[in-house]
Amino acid sequence: MRKSKTLARIRSGEVIRTCVLGHYIPAYVAHASRAGYDCIWLDLEHRSQTIREIELLLALSHLYDIDIMVRAPTLEKTGLYRYLEDGAAGLMIPHVSTPEKAAMLVDAVKFPPIGDRGLDNAGLDADYHIHDPDEYVAWANRETFLCVQIETPEGVRNAEAIAAIEGVDLVFVGPGDLGLRLRQTGEMTLDEAWDTVAAACRKHGKAFGGPTLDPEEMRKRRAQGAQLLVGSAEFASWSASLKGDAARYDELA
Repeated sequence: MRKSKTLARIRSGEVIRTCVLGHYIPAYVAHASRAGYDCIWLDLEHRSQTIREIELLLALSHLYDIDIMVRAPTLEKTGLYRYLEDGAAGLMIPHVSTPEKAAMLVDAVKFPPIGDRGLDNAGLDADYHIHDPDEYVAWANRETFLCVQIETPEGVRNAEAIAAIEGVDLVFVGPGDLGLRLRQTGEMTLDEAWDTVAAACRKHGKAFGGPTLDPEEMRKRRAQGAQLLVGSAEFASWSASLKGDAARYDELA
């Protein structure tokens, strides 16, 4: 059973090098690993893949020794821990605005004594049933992680209570949805929201982060103590590469 690079970085206080994948591109897993990334955020909230496609990407993450953090499209308990059984290193859950929801998620994806996840011990995560179940349970609680997204003003107000929940390993600021709602309510700025989440996570010893594609944004959030820094995404990479390649044709005109 492999060890999570994300959790190793958290425990050592280092940056988690993270990129984003939303489509079924098996080669992306290999290239991300070779480029030195620790974690691929696999977005299934806004993108769709079949279960067999997801299973292959997760298997490749074990082959190339890189974490995949699945942003799940469901809150159904068995649906969540099936991703872990299929090999996901962690789960990202959108729109977690209350400590009650955070606790419900912990209950679903952590084994006793932390949560109430169901035991199978026959998936890829357990090397297909070759390990002692008690050893497997201890490994799963130690080497898989739960990341919750703060995407609403309510979530910011509850950031300290959410960060205090045992079993929440990462807190992720979602600037898209959060920024939209803050512009509508005007109750705080996005930077103020980041400050609130950062303070809550420091108080409770929890890692935090968010999208930081812009280098200045990356430096800014790292200075706050953020560890999970998303520095690349398939859309941004494709766009930049295609524009650069297309510009070479202009030189031939």
